Amino acid sequence: MRPWKRKNVKEQSEWFLKNGSTFLQELIADSNGISNPIRFFSSDQILKATDGFDPNRYLSRHRLFSWYKGVIEDRPYAIKKFTESEFTAERDREVYNDIVLSARVSNLSSFLKLLGCSLEFPLPVMVFEYPENGVLNELGGCVECTLLPWNVRLRIAKEVAVAVTYLHTAFPRIIIHRDVKQTNVFLDKNWKAKLTDFTFSVTLPEGKSWIKDEVMGTLGYIDPVYVMKGLVTQYTDVFSFGIFMLVLLMGRPAIFALSSGLNCNILNYLKGLRERGEPVDFGGGSNDMRPCQMKMFLDLALRCCEKRNEDRPNMILVAKEIKLIGQGSLDFSVDG
Repeated sequence: MRPWKRKNVKEQSEWFLKNGSTFLQELIADSNGISNPIRFFSSDQILKATDGFDPNRYLSRHRLFSWYKGVIEDRPYAIKKFTESEFTAERDREVYNDIVLSARVSNLSSFLKLLGCSLEFPLPVMVFEYPENGVLNELGGCVECTLLPWNVRLRIAKEVAVAVTYLHTAFPRIIIHRDVKQTNVFLDKNWKAKLTDFTFSVTLPEGKSWIKDEVMGTLGYIDPVYVMKGLVTQYTDVFSFGIFMLVLLMGRPAIFALSSGLNCNILNYLKGLRERGEPVDFGGGSNDMRPCQMKMFLDLALRCCEKRNEDRPNMILVAKEIKLIGQGSLDFSVDG
């Protein structure tokens, strides 16, 4: 274990005051004074739990943040640390947005539960429940396995669809996630999907179905209508979720290299196969195939990715159709 150092006490106090006041303002604005209680951890607890943010503790890494496994009081946690160099004073609001929205949805089982945070760093460090089976990788599998069984992937799609539907329908102001993708989904000990990361999320004004904003998200998952018009709507998430479905189905990243060496978007790849009348080689082993389910799943995913918003289903319908696709299938289990 590497030695970890206690932070300068004066710096800790300054960070706590700055982060605490900003967090409180965001929480009050979001919940009208009704807060979800979360625990506050000291910087010493976080540093000790992560061995000073040792890379050997990584659960997952992104440009904007890193996830660590940490143990506090004999309990494992997933600890999220933001990359300070990526957040200017104008952008650090995104960090507080992540905390506030994570706290707001933590009572629903389809989201990774926020348990607390530490305000004694330049940017708050978030502490979540520990997902025993890790993060979905870019192929729709997990760290230990290349690709999960089809029926598990189908259930994951249903659970993430329920989570996104909740964001769109459960509150007076619609929440648009804006970054629905594989690596923002963790798996618990029962392989249940947990959506997370509200860094890019936006809450629409009450009674409004869209807002104009700069384009944010992940290459390969971003809605082209959003890119062209700069309008954030519920269909921004529908498109990203459609790509999420295609990645789960095919076991390929959203953008991958063809045999020619050229990069290809998974949506364009599948559309090309259909236009040429060529068969689709679904991901998974021969014993894992459900051709009828997979074809229906593919059709729904492509509808989510239609060029025009008007031609896409909303997330309520998407969640219902995925449930129907899975009805009648055998019970499944995964060996941990």
